[in-house]
Amino acid sequence: MKGKMNSKANSMNHPDHSFIATPQDLDPQPPPLPQSASAATTQRYHPQPHPVQTQPTRRPRGFAATMSNNTNTTTTSTAPPKSRKEREKEKERTKLRERHRRAITSRMLAGLRQYGNFPLAARADMNDVLAALAREAGWIVEIDGTTYRQSPPPPPAANLPNINHYNNNTSNMGAYPVRSVESPLSSSSWKNCSTRSSVDCQPSDLRNNETLSPASLDSVVVAERDTKFDKCTSASAIDSPECFGAEQIVQDIHCGEHRSGFPGTFYVPVYVRLATGLIDNFCQLVDPEGIKDELQHLKSLGVDGVVVDCWWGIVEGWNPQKYKWSGYRQLFDIIREFDIKLQVVMSFHEYGGNDSGGIYITLPQWVLEIGKSNQDIYFTDREGRRNTECLSWSIDKERVLRGRTGIEVYFDFMRSFRTEFDDLFAHGLISAVEIGLGASGELKYPSFSERMGWRYPGIGEFQCYDKYSLQNLLKAAKLRGHSFWARGPDNAGYYNSKPHETGFFCERGDYDSYYGRFFLHWYTQVLIDHADNVLSLANLAFEGTQIVVKIPAVYWWYKTTSHAAELTAGYYNPTNQDGYSPVFEVLKKHSVTMKFVVPGLQVTYHEIDDSLSDPEGLSWQVLNSAWERGLTVAGQNAQSCYDRDGFTRLVEIAKPKNHPDRCHLSFFIFQQPFPSIERTICFSDIDCFIKSMHGDQSNSES
Repeated sequence: MKGKMNSKANSMNHPDHSFIATPQDLDPQPPPLPQSASAATTQRYHPQPHPVQTQPTRRPRGFAATMSNNTNTTTTSTAPPKSRKEREKEKERTKLRERHRRAITSRMLAGLRQYGNFPLAARADMNDVLAALAREAGWIVEIDGTTYRQSPPPPPAANLPNINHYNNNTSNMGAYPVRSVESPLSSSSWKNCSTRSSVDCQPSDLRNNETLSPASLDSVVVAERDTKFDKCTSASAIDSPECFGAEQIVQDIHCGEHRSGFPGTFYVPVYVRLATGLIDNFCQLVDPEGIKDELQHLKSLGVDGVVVDCWWGIVEGWNPQKYKWSGYRQLFDIIREFDIKLQVVMSFHEYGGNDSGGIYITLPQWVLEIGKSNQDIYFTDREGRRNTECLSWSIDKERVLRGRTGIEVYFDFMRSFRTEFDDLFAHGLISAVEIGLGASGELKYPSFSERMGWRYPGIGEFQCYDKYSLQNLLKAAKLRGHSFWARGPDNAGYYNSKPHETGFFCERGDYDSYYGRFFLHWYTQVLIDHADNVLSLANLAFEGTQIVVKIPAVYWWYKTTSHAAELTAGYYNPTNQDGYSPVFEVLKKHSVTMKFVVPGLQVTYHEIDDSLSDPEGLSWQVLNSAWERGLTVAGQNAQSCYDRDGFTRLVEIAKPKNHPDRCHLSFFIFQQPFPSIERTICFSDIDCFIKSMHGDQSNSES
């Protein structure tokens, strides 16, 4: 043993030792070691030696040769030191080559994601890269790796546009700001769909490829398009001859060929959000006959139900705790006649804007009167400007609303609704109640409000400068032992700033400093506490009813390290932290359904580069984070998802193919388009979308 240790010491004293094989390395009988070393080796590995083999045997190779040397009693020894070190050195070389390969792969993926606009997962491998590049070149890649070129189009579709044009577009995700603002869709627009839409198109598979990694939801649209699709999405009327001409028959044939795309999948109920403005500011139903016509056409499309906003500013509009539900009672009675489900939204925010069709609903008048003398009941930015879209969460427990706190006001409104419409709950007409928790009804700060001058893709501003929020911040800073931290960031830019233009959100900026982490944690905790407080009372008011909370899709600047737009909205979700898990833990605590606003698809390369957005990456993170925590998940489309590609992608997100846990959306809310674009939609696509969501009812699970 001593000789063996000396041998190792000698080898360590000669760092320039060469590992070149000598003729002795190739000899089947290695030179004998000193007696002490041989005895030690024999005692360690072979306490009972075997007889010496005398018959000629075939010379073993590789690992067998090593084992053969260990079992030989006449020349008991291990492999020559040089050979062993050679193998150890080769292992190190292999490790270095693997690290080098991974580093190159990482740089390739980063470059493709940032500059090539490929929606690759953070842990994608070379198979994903090759598949994405092959699809970009016009090849078809199946889930099992089978790759082939697209077959030439049939003669009837000879005038199809260049397929490469569509392949380039389908790899892009939407970069439009998500708005939850509803707009009226006249009943005449649904009439245009009429009974013809039910036979126009069946769900088209579009030959979608399976994903090779969780975040790679990119699909390939093969040549199933025709000139009919372009005409349906043009500005011409949807019931014009172009939309239902002879070329429509060709499209129907293509849809029929791929009818097996979504039948046999889960049944996802589809609800349509009714237009805002059905109830006026005096809580009167505006057009009962028009509502009946619209509901009739919705039912002919096969929708499962409708969604109605119950506006706090209308019901309790004039005097505190004086609730007027007459218009909603008349509307709900009409809905009950059509035997379709109803979801209601407790809307505690304002409504109005450039796309609202002239409809404007404020907070209750008595609340606005309080705000004239105490403007700190509203969210406030660093310049001291007040946002009257909703009440600040800092007054949730402050008795500044005629002797009531913010959460008491919300609870009284919800309890009044539950008492007024107890018969509808008893008969099961109301299937769910959505609780508005912030601006646009979403759980978020009003950090990117257009009325404050924000324009996409600005990072927004923190909304914590009312006196109640600053008092809360001071208390948290003192508990932390740093009272001088009781301030908002002074280098976070303005509404339309970009992350790299600020000292707070830039690469290695103050957002990741000790103070930055403290402030962002506090800022997010206020959002979480507001949800916790309101949902506790909502479960008390609507016991036994499904509660829904809407989560925004803040996807611009998602590819930056700070995720600046999400931070100002209240989601502490930089690249080194999951900011949605704490929120979803609270939703899980109250058994709440999370409804996510699915971003749109229309975007240009310039917009992606300019905003570093990643709608697919955000969608994947939010949906799977909720599913991993056992939450029930629902969806709602953004205002820009109104073409064939958009509808198909919504179905893919609602029912992910080959999900290991078979997760899918529990229901989907179809947001009606703005009046300016409602005439550009081919409503046969809507009919096709609803059928795809429903799948094959006989074989699906609800």
